Amino acid sequence: MNKNEKFVITINRELGSGGRTVGRLLAEKLGVPFYDKALIRALEDRYELTTDEIERLKSRKRSWWADFKRVMIVGEDAANSTSYHVGSDADLLTTEALFKAEKEILMAIAEEESCVIAGRSAFFILNGHPNRLSILIQASMESRIERVMKKQNLSRKEAMKVINKVDKMREEYVKNYAQTSRYDTRNYDLVINMDGKTEEQAANLILNYIG
Repeated sequence: MNKNEKFVITINRELGSGGRTVGRLLAEKLGVPFYDKALIRALEDRYELTTDEIERLKSRKRSWWADFKRVMIVGEDAANSTSYHVGSDADLLTTEALFKAEKEILMAIAEEESCVIAGRSAFFILNGHPNRLSILIQASMESRIERVMKKQNLSRKEAMKVINKVDKMREEYVKNYAQTSRYDTRNYDLVINMDGKTEEQAANLILNYIG
């Protein structure tokens, strides 16, 4: 990946690995926007950004991207609401229509600017991007459990249940839409094990890899 040209970095991550935070820190260090699944879903749900609506924005004479960015900024509050907390059903359930809208949104973002995108679908939706870096962030089950317990104020048993549920549903999603496994390392340029690393260290590791 050439960071001096328009690029996109996709981050697929296991629940409880800290991957979303790594993505946000990486984007800050690179000086580019950060997008994640919750924000995309909030846009779809609250602003009805279907494929038709995206095309309508693109067809306007004035800059459709300026409008889109405005909605993205407004949508951040929705994405940060409790309705979209990690592991919620709202982050898991996807219809064919929503997948198509999400695909259009992600492709539009990647066409317009350099960015970091964290989410289960970006790594295969954008696999044809000419200047892309694809990353998988993982962690041991024990580390994931501890993180989810802390983040969601859950018991160990509850955290394990959430992780197993999310792992299963995300894997089924990828197999359904991408005909591959999210754990197949051939889908990524870089795989990071977060055990023993802070999110800051992982972000710097990626920066060093980019060069």
